[in-house]
Amino acid sequence: MKSALLIIDVQKGLFTPPPADAEATIDRINTLSASARQAGVPVIFIQHQTAGDELAHGSEAWQIDPRLQVNDADHRVAKTTPDSFLRTGLGPLLVANGVSHLVICGYSTEFCVDTTTRRAAGLGYPVTLAADAHTSHDKAHATGQQIRDHHNATLSCIKSFGVLIDALPTAEIRF
Repeated sequence: MKSALLIIDVQKGLFTPPPADAEATIDRINTLSASARQAGVPVIFIQHQTAGDELAHGSEAWQIDPRLQVNDADHRVAKTTPDSFLRTGLGPLLVANGVSHLVICGYSTEFCVDTTTRRAAGLGYPVTLAADAHTSHDKAHATGQQIRDHHNATLSCIKSFGVLIDALPTAEIRF
């Protein structure tokens, strides 16, 4: 089974102000990307963009957070919805690279990470959610950590897609 690492929306404008556990989350994502590259696994940065100024393509806010380690061989995919597959080149990129399993991390847990995880499983990709390498901002109803914990528990309980969605800490993920 060939994996790919999806790093979703870790962008300057989305990490200002920082979401919950931001520094440790970025460190864990860097650990995952280094491990993936060492194993010859594609590393794919997903970048959200908006038509307005918030995350305009090419703007300062749209840029990948500079604390992330990015290599020239890494792939980039632009998206305009929480679904990293919808109207993007992600699907063809995965097919071209023979990918059959996804490791997912990034921002925002309850939007783009959740939606992409569910869509990937719906397309038949088993998913390993990096349980400690996705994050969100605190909300009125829950802290970022509570949101992360909830989604780790919820997504890993979904069996109806017919593929495994597993939530594992970074230290347990092997490529």
